Amino acid sequence: MYEHFEGKKGCCTPQRSEHLHLTPEGNASSGACCMKQDASTSGMVRLDGGRFLMGYEGPEAWIEDGEGPVREVCLDPFWLDTTTVTNAQFAEFVDATGYVSESERFGWAFVFIGQLSGSKQRKLRESKTVQGLQWWYAIDGASWRKPEGPGSNVKKRMDHPVVSVSWNDAVAFAEWAGKRLPTEAEWEYAARGPSVQTMFPWGNELEPGGKHRCNVWQGLFPDQNTEDDGYAWTAPARSFRKSDWGFYNQIGNVWEWCSDWFSPNWHAADREETRINPKGPASGESRVMKGGSFLCHQSYCNRYRLGARTANTPDSATTNLGFRCARDA
Repeated sequence: MYEHFEGKKGCCTPQRSEHLHLTPEGNASSGACCMKQDASTSGMVRLDGGRFLMGYEGPEAWIEDGEGPVREVCLDPFWLDTTTVTNAQFAEFVDATGYVSESERFGWAFVFIGQLSGSKQRKLRESKTVQGLQWWYAIDGASWRKPEGPGSNVKKRMDHPVVSVSWNDAVAFAEWAGKRLPTEAEWEYAARGPSVQTMFPWGNELEPGGKHRCNVWQGLFPDQNTEDDGYAWTAPARSFRKSDWGFYNQIGNVWEWCSDWFSPNWHAADREETRINPKGPASGESRVMKGGSFLCHQSYCNRYRLGARTANTPDSATTNLGFRCARDA
């Protein structure tokens, strides 16, 4: 069941291999058909939209990801959650609808090796690792409820981002909440704030004045994690200083799903659909992810930059992948 998992070179998240023909048990939309009765814009920021410079071209760019070209994009007004969806919020959704996540129906999810006990690591078969990304393990029983597998839980992490949720899970939550996933352009516009073509929401230095502004890897990846920023893995959703526009942790902590299908070149063409409220190509194999995670490090995966991007298949779930929601204004 676990052979031949795929990893994208230089990327922090593995994906379920399509050629394994794995099918989760049960109905993906089961129990998630009803909208939350008190759906509102509480906990969201309204953004006016307008024109901004999207993308990145420079020495740090991953050319194969299609970070460039830098282009002017125009957006309509929209709302965006100030934080990623937390374990508490996702638990409320599950309790209200009976929704069963894809990881629970598949019976496993990906867990970073450092999050597993030494004894558990020794017991795992080599076939459960990801080719090219041997620090990821496919763990039976891992899900949003038990991110590191049997024996783990989120009781003391209810204010942390929910993880091990697929794109499909995120869409189900958003629909229940009367919201949607942000487009890649909306996500990047919100994360950039008033800055123009900076690396991060606060400027071009990762640690301005020697102060940590986000939760990313410190030390030598993947074996030494010094936790200098205060966190080994996820941090609470409201950690660190919020951005000028009122958002928390859009850089680091967890990757965030966007609504777009991923393409490295669709946006390169200068036409109306790529420049005015772009929503990505009409089809694809993977969905866009933005922001980086607690595993990102400049020596390995420096995709915690605003213009960086990557993707994963809609059914994939890892311990460093979550989401936040948007809403039309």
